[in-house]
Amino acid sequence: MNINIERTKAPKQKPSSDNLGFGNYFSDHMFIMDYTHGKGWHDARIVPYGNFEMSPANMALHYGQSVFEGLKAYKTKDGRILLFRPEKNMERLNITNDRMCIPSFDSDLILDAIEKLVNIDKDWIPEGEGTALYIRPFIFANDPFLGVRPALTYKFMIILCPVGAYYPEGVNPIKIYVEPKYVRAVRGGVGCAKTSGNYAASLKAQKEAKEKQYTQVLWLDGIERKYVEEVGTMNVFFKIGDQVVTPELSGSILPGITRASTIELLKHWGIDVVERKISIQEVFEANASGLLKEVFGTGTAAVISPVGELNWDGNIITVNKGKTGELSQRIYDEITGIQNGVIEDRFGWTVEL
Repeated sequence: MNINIERTKAPKQKPSSDNLGFGNYFSDHMFIMDYTHGKGWHDARIVPYGNFEMSPANMALHYGQSVFEGLKAYKTKDGRILLFRPEKNMERLNITNDRMCIPSFDSDLILDAIEKLVNIDKDWIPEGEGTALYIRPFIFANDPFLGVRPALTYKFMIILCPVGAYYPEGVNPIKIYVEPKYVRAVRGGVGCAKTSGNYAASLKAQKEAKEKQYTQVLWLDGIERKYVEEVGTMNVFFKIGDQVVTPELSGSILPGITRASTIELLKHWGIDVVERKISIQEVFEANASGLLKEVFGTGTAAVISPVGELNWDGNIITVNKGKTGELSQRIYDEITGIQNGVIEDRFGWTVEL
């Protein structure tokens, strides 16, 4: 399928790299592709960024049949543009599509679309430390119909967003509130899929956590309410003694690409890392016995985010004296170094555009 390109005649003013935040600005162009039952995916095109009309009866608005991904483009000091494991994002998006009854797509076509779109808007890639061009592919049902069933038409879109640090703290430790009341996902549900409803389900808990001056929530399992699952926007790791533990993928946890990269990196370094069930009680007992050395989250947006405080039912612990741990910093430096082309990519993770 050819990708038709229409360039904007009215380029927007680009924001300063000094105060981008996350999700505030959008580049000049976007990708759109349509799906029609019986015809398949068709009319792939790159057009000027802009609003579009939608029926008030659009099924995605009423029944939440929508999915998305997130990856980044980085500009190296010598001017090259790198993506980090984009094929893994495409693989995960098609897995999410299957769970949400959305037709699969040709990964090579979308990777080509990303390459073309990023190259057209390459001047939007910020160059400051900790910045990148965030790439948001997303798909949503497009039928004007009220009734619960999979849609017959869809839109696949990609937009670009120059970003800085996801959390205001940057790579400094954040405060996490262990959620005691609400449930985000259960095994057999859609917790393992990157679908919009997962994030809607987290908003109430996140709002209440922020009112308590906490950056994010740590979710526990939805059945026994005692096993750690993930932070709202990240997978989570615990360094207990000489071992690093992360919750196993049980069907209610998003299989993060930065999570997988961190596990591969730790194994490459010869560090003992295991994926298993871990209760919040075990975490707090490890802290009481002096064995809890570090806690950190992993995700595309923040890469590595150290945790300096955990609050579980009013029991508060400070991790590593509230400072960024040596291992957290090492992982952050290695992954961001590979992403920015500063460190040799020994794993074949980056794709140069």
